Amino acid sequence: MSASQSAPFVRLDGKATSLIVDCRGDAPAVLHWGPRLAADLDPMDLVLMATREAAPCSPEVPPPLALTPLLGQGFPGAPGLRAHRDGQGWATFTRIASVDAIAPGVAEIVSVDDHNGLRLVHRLALAPDLDVLVASTQLTNTGARTLEVEACAAPTLPLPPEASHLIHLDGRWSGEFQMRRTPFGQGAMVRENRRGRTSHDAFPGLIAECAPASEATGEVFGFHLGWSGNHRIHAETLSDARAFVQMGELFMPGELRLAPGATYDSPKLYAGYSDRGLSGLSRAYHDFVRARPEHARLRAKPRPVHYNTWEAVYFDHDQDRLAQLVDAAAAIGAERFVLDDGWFKGRRDDTAGLGDWHVDEEIYPNGLKPLVDRVLAAGMEFGLWVEPEMVNPRSDLFRAHPDWVLGCPPAPQLSFRNQLVLDFGRTEVRDYMYDRLDALLTEHPIAYLKWDMNRDISHPGGQDGAPGAHAHVLGLYAVLDRLRAAHPAVEIESCASGGGRADFAVLERTDRVWTSDSNDALDRLSIQKGASLFLPAELMGAHVGPTDCHITGRRVSMATRVSTALFGHFGIEANLLALTDEERAELAEGVALHKALRGLIHTGDLHRLDRPANENAFGVVATDGSEAVFAYTLIREQDAYFAGRLRLAGLDADARYSVRLVWPKALTTRSPLVDTLREGVVLDGRSLMCVGLQLPRMHPQASFILRLTRQG
Repeated sequence: MSASQSAPFVRLDGKATSLIVDCRGDAPAVLHWGPRLAADLDPMDLVLMATREAAPCSPEVPPPLALTPLLGQGFPGAPGLRAHRDGQGWATFTRIASVDAIAPGVAEIVSVDDHNGLRLVHRLALAPDLDVLVASTQLTNTGARTLEVEACAAPTLPLPPEASHLIHLDGRWSGEFQMRRTPFGQGAMVRENRRGRTSHDAFPGLIAECAPASEATGEVFGFHLGWSGNHRIHAETLSDARAFVQMGELFMPGELRLAPGATYDSPKLYAGYSDRGLSGLSRAYHDFVRARPEHARLRAKPRPVHYNTWEAVYFDHDQDRLAQLVDAAAAIGAERFVLDDGWFKGRRDDTAGLGDWHVDEEIYPNGLKPLVDRVLAAGMEFGLWVEPEMVNPRSDLFRAHPDWVLGCPPAPQLSFRNQLVLDFGRTEVRDYMYDRLDALLTEHPIAYLKWDMNRDISHPGGQDGAPGAHAHVLGLYAVLDRLRAAHPAVEIESCASGGGRADFAVLERTDRVWTSDSNDALDRLSIQKGASLFLPAELMGAHVGPTDCHITGRRVSMATRVSTALFGHFGIEANLLALTDEERAELAEGVALHKALRGLIHTGDLHRLDRPANENAFGVVATDGSEAVFAYTLIREQDAYFAGRLRLAGLDADARYSVRLVWPKALTTRSPLVDTLREGVVLDGRSLMCVGLQLPRMHPQASFILRLTRQG
């Protein structure tokens, strides 16, 4: 790409994708985004190939589908920028001022509107060895009066006319990341989230599918907005057949007002493309996340096996019982012991204590040191649960600073888990919370913080009456950044009643997502499947829950609970003291299996397998094809007497693999093939992928895991 002001085109190439932006006119517009094109391609050939004739009752030259479509351009779809000054200057019309290559694979396009007093900068980055485009928009008020901004989206990207379906992730608490596929035709699909976090029901991600597409075949385009608060997703097909996706922050009325000279940076849009189906798109996102500098800390050591106390003790922090749990967790192979809610001042239930981040001397008369020492002596790291953004009205903090909470008086606060939201947009709130957390991390050898957020921000108003949702998210980032700088070795989990805050921006500052509060293994199969569209396994907290799930009441075998949790950041969240000796032994075997496989699971390529709705199957294959692990679960009984064949994916077709059933030890079936697989058999990769293994007759809710090793 030329770095000169007159550069007519911007071209960025990834491993298998290309982006070409036409900068010849007033506004930069994407000419191509998708499969990689020939290196010697003349972009003018694409211009010729895309030339349209004039249509009846339409503009002779249609308004451009620009990176930021503008009202002043006469664009008939959703504008990428909506701003004004007291109702004037709303018809923004920018012209390109410069096009610059600022680094390898990174370009900036500057556009200005001198008449209305603003400047737009589009930043585009596509690493040559990856296939995720990172795009953002910067808006600067160059006028003499305050600019009221109603919307400023990340760069708008086109979709091909073949894009026939949209896949989005919705759900609810304990049922996050559910995949919903809807037809995509003329008109707009809009999803807005006003919960103050990414939410359980409106994950800021979207996939456009060129049907027919499957896990392994077909063209798919992915979009994810790296923002941990309110957001808007807009996908639209115009009557002239042009289609596009636009994503950005969702502002409350009057929330973004730019003073003269002030700048707003949109959240980053992470856009991926694959012609190898949904799993191919996931691998593109996983490769991108794993290549980020923030991910290097996760590669420095194996991801520790967690033991979390919540579903074992809840608020009952009996010292003897906790000591027994420490010993039991160490005995089964746990490497990190996390003390959950209930350790701080006044915390006997969820009605009091939030905000008072001091160890409760009535429960811990000698502080946390005896428990921490016992954990360390048992060879485990110590972790601690906190919920810094929240406060109970029954707390010393609220009694001292009732003005520190977000609210919209005289409207009453919504009752929500007996807690209110602290205003992280205020410096004094951020400083107080940083000081308390810094003191805890300085006083104790804490290796891990489980940072929770258990309610929506329903009334995000500050004391001045202005909206505060945007400032709260930036304040959260500031505290996390400050903690990471002061305590770089401490890992932090992003938890929001489960997967309510899971995005690439918060993951720049944290080390994993608590994917869901539901530890029901069958629920977790669909939850983890949806989350895996964008997140690699090592970022997804996945725990073996109690025998009877505390949320669903369902009883699932230990073998299936282990096989489900195995393919994430593995942990246990059950009362180990209530398990039978047989259950503890089986769980310990599962922990050992995870330790043997996590190096592969946390670095390999994910291949979800297309299966009927009553089955779940996927595999992780080493990047060099040398080894693999595949998991299969029968959720409900088969419709026919016999199941089909399990065709694997991602293997070296010309290699031979030792195939062994490694989990569970006991699988109720009479299949002679299963008996053979227990002993191990060598089969060729092409047959395993093209013909497949006959599935055995199994009880519903049963699962098995195969381990493959390339021979020779």
